[in-house]
Amino acid sequence: MPLARIEIQDIRPRTPTGHPAKGSVGERIPISADILRDGHDHLAARLRWRAKGQRGWQVRPMAPAGNDRYQGWFEPTSVGPHEVVIEAWTDRFGTWREHTEKRAAAASPDLEVELLVGAELLEQLAPQAPKADRPRLLDTAATLRSTTCTERVKLDAGLDEHLGRLLEAVADPTDLTPSKPVAVWVDRERARFSAWYELFPRSEGGFAGAAKRLGSIADMGFDVVYLPPIHPIGVTHRKGRDNTLTPSATDPGSPWAIGGPAGGHDAIAPELGTIEDFRAFREEAESLGMEVALDYALQCSPDHPWVGEHPEWFRRRPDGSIRYAENPPKKYQDIHPIEFWPEQDSDRVALWNACRDVLEHWIAEGIRIFRVDNPHTKPFAFWEWVIADVVSRHPDVLFLAEAFTRPRVMHSLAAVGFSQSYTYFTWRTAAWELREYGEELAQGPGADYFRPNFWPNTPDILSGPLRDGPPSAFRLRAVLAATMSPNWGVYSGYEHVENQPASPTNEEYLHSEKYEIRKRDWAQGGEWQGATVDLTQFIGLLNRARRNHPALAELRTLRFHSSTNDEQAVVYSKTAADGTDPVLVVVNVDPVNAFKGLLRLDLAELGLSGSTPYEVHDELTGERFTWTGAEPYIELDPAVGREAHVFTLRTLTT
Repeated sequence: MPLARIEIQDIRPRTPTGHPAKGSVGERIPISADILRDGHDHLAARLRWRAKGQRGWQVRPMAPAGNDRYQGWFEPTSVGPHEVVIEAWTDRFGTWREHTEKRAAAASPDLEVELLVGAELLEQLAPQAPKADRPRLLDTAATLRSTTCTERVKLDAGLDEHLGRLLEAVADPTDLTPSKPVAVWVDRERARFSAWYELFPRSEGGFAGAAKRLGSIADMGFDVVYLPPIHPIGVTHRKGRDNTLTPSATDPGSPWAIGGPAGGHDAIAPELGTIEDFRAFREEAESLGMEVALDYALQCSPDHPWVGEHPEWFRRRPDGSIRYAENPPKKYQDIHPIEFWPEQDSDRVALWNACRDVLEHWIAEGIRIFRVDNPHTKPFAFWEWVIADVVSRHPDVLFLAEAFTRPRVMHSLAAVGFSQSYTYFTWRTAAWELREYGEELAQGPGADYFRPNFWPNTPDILSGPLRDGPPSAFRLRAVLAATMSPNWGVYSGYEHVENQPASPTNEEYLHSEKYEIRKRDWAQGGEWQGATVDLTQFIGLLNRARRNHPALAELRTLRFHSSTNDEQAVVYSKTAADGTDPVLVVVNVDPVNAFKGLLRLDLAELGLSGSTPYEVHDELTGERFTWTGAEPYIELDPAVGREAHVFTLRTLTT
C-alpha cells in the first residue's frame, strides 16, 4: 500500500457489517468523512460517484463541516449498486489565498514574490480544470505576473471569490489521495417514501370484493396495498375464533398456516378466487396508482406439500413429530417452522432455492414488494443470499422486514438487504420516548441503511392509547406515524377506530381478523360512544400533505423543538434535503386533556429569523396564522377534534 500524507477516515454512509449503505433514486444522499494531514495547510475534497459498471464518474466538491469533517452529497438517477470515492488533496491555492490576505494586511515586503507563487500555482492547476475555466485561470496567472498592473489589481484578481469557486473541485495531483470505494445500493423511490394499507381479501369476499375497496383506499392517499398470505390454509390443528384450538366447521383458519391440498406458497386459496382474479385485483390497484405487496411467510401448515415431500426441511422431536411454532406465550400449533440449516448441505441448497423460487413466482405475477414475516427467525445468511440473488435480476423489488425484535437484529437485517423495517413506534407513546426514538432513527448511524416504517397498529398489535381509545388517540397516532417517518402504514379498521383488545393484558384484537372473517360496513363507518366515526377524510388529508411537501419524505432532517409542556406536546420539524419546504408538526400526545402553551422553536432550523413575520398554514384544517418570533401560543384540544397541527411555513415580506 503506497504511503499517503492525507488520512480519510470514518466515511459515511456505511453499515456496521460492510454491506452497502442505502439510498434511493432522486434522494440527496449525504457523504461525509474526516480528512486530515499534518501541518496547517488547507485541505480540499471532492466525491466521485457512478452506477456500478458505468465507465464515467460524476464529481461534486465537498465542503468543510468543522473539526476536520467534510461533507457533500450525490443524487442518483438509476436503481442498483453504486460506488462512491472521496478524493482529498492539499489545497495549495486556498492556503496561498489565506496567507496572501494576511501578508497584504500586514504590508509584508515579500508580497510581490507571493504573487508570483500564486501565478505558478494557477498555471499548474489549469490543466486539471474544466476546459471552459482554463482561460480564466491562465489570465489571472498572467495578471499576477504582470509588470504593469498595480499591486491592488493583482490582489483583487488573485483573491477573487469566483476564482476560488472555480477551483473547489479541481484536484491538485501533487498529493491527490483517494479513499477506498464506498458501496451504496440505490432503490426506487418507494423504498424511501410510501404509505401502506393492510387488507384481508377474505373479509371483502375474496379478490373480486376486495377490488371494490381499492378506490376508497386510493382516495385516502395510500400507495401500497398489503395482503396477508393469500395461499391455501391447512386444516390440521386449524385455529378457531380468538385463536382457540376448537374450530367450527366454518372457521377459515389463520392465513399464516400456509399450505393444503390446493398447494403451497405458489398457490392461491380457492376461497379468494383464481389466479385471474388475483391479476385483475393487482391491475385495478395499479390503475389507481397503487402497488400490491404480498406477505412472504416461510412456514408451513402440517398439510403443506413440502411437509410430505421434504421431511428433511423440518426439525423433528424425539417422538418423530414436527415441532410447531412458538413465540411464548403465543403458540401456533397450526404452523411448522422450517429448518433452514438441515444436516446435509445439499438439502439446505435445495430448500433455499425453493424459497427463492417462491419469490420468483410472484415476481412473474407482477409483485415488486414483499412484507416478510418474522425474518429474525431465519438465518441472516439466507436473507443476504436470497435478497442479493433476487435483486441482481429484479433491482426494483423491495422487502419490508416484520422484525419486532432486538435493535441489533433489526439493524443487521437492514444491513444485509431489507429495504424497510417495522419499528418500535407502536410502543413509543410518551413524548420523551418519541423524541428519543426519532433522534435515534434520524441522526444515528442507522440512518445510513435502516429505513423505518411506522405502524400505529397491525393485526397482531393493538397497543398504547389505541386500546379502548377514543378517536383522538387514533388521529394523533396517525399524525405522528405519517409525519415522523417517510414510510408508514395502517391495518384496515383503523379508520373506523376499532379499539377493543383481546384482554387487559393481551395486545391482540378482540375477535382478531387473523382467525375469522370480519365484515365491516365501510359506508356506515365505525362507532364511538353511540356516534358514528370515520377517519378516512382525516387520513386522506395526512397523505395529501405528505405528497405535496418533499420535507415529509425526509428522515435525516427531522429536528425536535420544545414547548412549555414537553411532557404533553411533541414539537418537530422537517425540511427538504436542500433546506427548503419547512414543515412544523405539533402533536398533543394526551388523547383526553387539552394542551395550552407556548412553543419554543429553533427558528434557524426552520430557515426563519426572529424579527421577520411568517405565515403558518395548517394542512389538516386549512387555517392560516401569522406569527413572529420563536414562542407562538397554541391550543390543542381533543374534545373538539384538534390533536395536532401540521404547519407549512412561509416568510412574509413587507
